[in-house]
Amino acid sequence: MNEPGTSAEDRDRSALLCLPFAGAGPSFFHPWRALSAGRRRVVPAELPGRERRILEPPYRNVVEAAVKTVDDIAAELGEGTPTVVFGHSLGAVLAYELVPLLADRGVPVELLVVSGSPGPWTQRERRATGLPDEEFLARVEEFAGFRHEALDHPEMRELILPVLQADCEMHENYVPSTGAPVPVPICSVRGDSDGLVTAEEARQWRHATTDTFRYAEFPGDHMFLVDHGRPLLDLIETESGRGR
Repeated sequence: MNEPGTSAEDRDRSALLCLPFAGAGPSFFHPWRALSAGRRRVVPAELPGRERRILEPPYRNVVEAAVKTVDDIAAELGEGTPTVVFGHSLGAVLAYELVPLLADRGVPVELLVVSGSPGPWTQRERRATGLPDEEFLARVEEFAGFRHEALDHPEMRELILPVLQADCEMHENYVPSTGAPVPVPICSVRGDSDGLVTAEEARQWRHATTDTFRYAEFPGDHMFLVDHGRPLLDLIETESGRGR
């Protein structure tokens, strides 16, 4: 996760840790560095099986992924760095698992932002895991509301499909490691026309915190964040500022 030329000043800033949705890599969040306008350091998590870690086998269990990545993530954030943790869809439940682990390592989480996700105890009724390749891709396309053009190129598909399948498996089989709510504020966001996660399901996150809870919607479907990076970052700054 270290970026060449990262200065000590950059490392001292408050941070935004970004956890990806199924099949995504850290590069999805690279444009957010410019969109954040220097307000905080954007730190995308790097999970195995994608981009620079393409040769490593991907995780198939959310709790295992959190436990095995937290030390590297904490080292990149830096002990004592005030941090907002953001995750979309799969990234939301991974973010939820990481919050107490980061606190145990001296990284104070000031806000958890969960996007496009029902509460952590709710599993999706319709699943993609285990379907033949074409049916799997059709189901994922139905869930997400779009099909990534790279999947139409045989060489790229060969690289992406196993990671996407592993990510869906660990998301759809996710069971929280604990029933205890986290002691940090939670902001849950969704696209107002999301056909995968209802507003009621997105509001279930109010039971996952002992602190304040807020809910917000943006125009768009399940992948609303593709087109609303800047207003989403503005919301994150507003919500994180409430607790200061």
